[in-house]
Amino acid sequence: MEGVTIVSHPLVQHKLTLLRKKDTSTKSFRELLKEIGMLLCYEVTRDLPLADVDIETPLAQMKSPEISGKKLVFAPVLRAGVTFAEGMLDLVPTARVAHIGLYREPETFVAVEYFFKAPSDLHERLVIVISPVLATANLSVAAVDRLKERGANDVRLVSLIAAPEGVERMRGIHPDVPIWLAAIDEGLDENAFILPGLGDAGDRAYGTR
Repeated sequence: MEGVTIVSHPLVQHKLTLLRKKDTSTKSFRELLKEIGMLLCYEVTRDLPLADVDIETPLAQMKSPEISGKKLVFAPVLRAGVTFAEGMLDLVPTARVAHIGLYREPETFVAVEYFFKAPSDLHERLVIVISPVLATANLSVAAVDRLKERGANDVRLVSLIAAPEGVERMRGIHPDVPIWLAAIDEGLDENAFILPGLGDAGDRAYGTR
């Protein structure tokens, strides 16, 4: 599908399998979420522009590539998105962070916002939205809506797993936002959870029900 990248790296797929297992502990779930975040960060930033700069090694002067252009903002959707983002911040510690508090109303599945805090210069930065699952896409669509309202014009979305319905809706509403995923699953159940999925990522990451 245009605008969608499935990251099939063996390490990503292996760790995703461990995440899916219902007997994976809360501690292990958080650790795996962070590790996959780091691995997916490699992929979503693969095309960042580089520019040669003059440096001096202990032995000689040389030109060497350095990331140039827009700086990064990681925008995790609370709750589980925060742990997901920690792995990315380990790789890019200079990135800024926008926090987007959203939850899905259990009966209508509508996204409800309860917190939003972002850097003031989103229009000057590449914004990477981090949401562990893309089910109905209501939360991800709402997150991108808010970021664009605040000036973001270069946005990418990273999720672990998605339902086909969520991918289609996200691409339909925000076709300018490319998506990176570890897997696209079968679809949604009657409660709008992804099947076979991995359950509620927030509950599993923090031991809540």
